[in-house]
Amino acid sequence: MEIAGFIGAFLMGLSLGLVGSGGSILTVPILVYLFYIDTLIATTYSLFIVGITSLVGATVRAGAGNIHWPTTLVFGIPSLTAVYLTRSLVLPLIPPVIYQLGDFVLTKSLFLLLLFAILMLVASFFMIRDQEETTAEDNTVGTISYNLFSLSIKGMLAGCVTGLLGAGGGFLIIPALVLMANLPMKKAIGTSLVIITANSFMGFWRDYQWHQLIDWRFLVYFSTIAITGILTGSSIAHKISGERLKPIFGYFILLMGVFIIFKELFLR
Repeated sequence: MEIAGFIGAFLMGLSLGLVGSGGSILTVPILVYLFYIDTLIATTYSLFIVGITSLVGATVRAGAGNIHWPTTLVFGIPSLTAVYLTRSLVLPLIPPVIYQLGDFVLTKSLFLLLLFAILMLVASFFMIRDQEETTAEDNTVGTISYNLFSLSIKGMLAGCVTGLLGAGGGFLIIPALVLMANLPMKKAIGTSLVIITANSFMGFWRDYQWHQLIDWRFLVYFSTIAITGILTGSSIAHKISGERLKPIFGYFILLMGVFIIFKELFLR
């Protein structure tokens, strides 16, 4: 199972390198089902893994000039704030046992896992549906414009997702940057990776302040393999159309989301 888990780590990074989103949403299920890590700890580990992997991807994109820094700040500052508040205030408010009916007990870990599965279904919808308007590559920097308030609200939403579930939220960030800020797809992916990096490290730093006994050796192994994946994906991104791969990956995430819901509700 560990071998399968590390293969999953590579595929997660590969997806981030190719399409800029979707890969990080697999991190928590990989940690929970293949490495048998508790869901709450898995969200913390995911924040570090997604953060360090996205940092490498963002560095590669920055070298190619594919990051729009003003938009990064407009979207990223509200997003960072939402991550910190969600991790500090919202997550601790969820009780260990949320609901119990007979033999069924909805624990905090189960609740987060089911919420994560629902998030996977939403992400798969964004990745599968045809978004011809998001594939425009010939937008120029001069056309970039946005409503400051609307983009900030979308940033807060993405930050809440990262803070609560440990996912990068690229499937929310990239469409927002393309459709609301008129960023070309390549710049949207690069900008998204910077935002994901900042959000993830903010969430991990907040958790590390609390209590966690971190298995650094495991995190280094997993992250190294994921980084190998994102470097591979970034190096071949110009040869393979990420937009063509995105629906295929979306269907895979859809199946994973359905599997998690079915397993946790009916096979426990």
